[in-house]
Amino acid sequence: MSARLRVVLEYLHPWTNSAGFFVASHQGWFTQEGLDVELTVADPSRGDSLAYLSRYEADFAVFPSNRLLVRRAAHEPLKAVAAINHRGMETILTTTATGITRPRELEGRRLALNPTPRGLAMVRHLVEADGGDFDRVVVVNSGARELLADDVAAGEVDATFGNYWAWDALLGRLPLEDRVIWPVDDIGAPPYHSYLLGTQESTLQRNPVLVRSLLAIVERGYLAARDEPGLALEAFERYVPYFPRETLRASLELITPTWFHEGRWGQVRAELVQPYAQWLADYGVLPSAAGWEDSFTDEFLPSQVGIAAA
Repeated sequence: MSARLRVVLEYLHPWTNSAGFFVASHQGWFTQEGLDVELTVADPSRGDSLAYLSRYEADFAVFPSNRLLVRRAAHEPLKAVAAINHRGMETILTTTATGITRPRELEGRRLALNPTPRGLAMVRHLVEADGGDFDRVVVVNSGARELLADDVAAGEVDATFGNYWAWDALLGRLPLEDRVIWPVDDIGAPPYHSYLLGTQESTLQRNPVLVRSLLAIVERGYLAARDEPGLALEAFERYVPYFPRETLRASLELITPTWFHEGRWGQVRAELVQPYAQWLADYGVLPSAAGWEDSFTDEFLPSQVGIAAA
């Protein structure tokens, strides 16, 4: 009998960052290992992927590392078991026509973003790191909507924050040479994992074999997406058929390196968690940075199985 698992992915729709899951599912690798895996996304009226995990409505979830740290600070028993990305994915995006050439030149200009505490803190940090005054930036509340380069070109705002350099920043009709795209980790952001994969602590205690089995298959999927990108593009035909294949190919090429550190998939790295937790605490997003080391474990990764048994 197959083990039924629900994995809630990180965004409002499937996208290229989940290629490892898509490839594994499309190739039948979950089924071969006795796992009946449902890949789904969250209904925003019911919360994000971590909300589903917290309510035991999902067995695993992919989520931003900052949101995990916030829930851990509220004593929710959730834990990351693998890293999906080893870079920040967000950007400040504008167009050449605005004349904005660096973050401090956002002073007096309209910047669209979802004004969450963490989002506001990040933009403040980036503007002030460049010698600007964030309080002079005109913040436009765009909510969950990610404005595209086309919206900037149409004059809706002067710049946006939040677009991913390997996804949203590629969308739209404006030629790429007319876009100005600044990945946050190129302009002063602290290092962090954009997305992590995690579960309930009770799942780790109750069924460690299941956790290791899932991670081994997901790792296989991400390795295959890297080594045989055609498998990912084929899988995308099932999961995201509404995006142009060229956009998917370009996004895949950009995002693939973020899945690995020194050739290894999945390792949650203290050097990306601790400074980010401290930064979140410094900006009041977390009450303190204490306890960050308990927010993740690498012991269930395939490369750790032999080590744990030794």
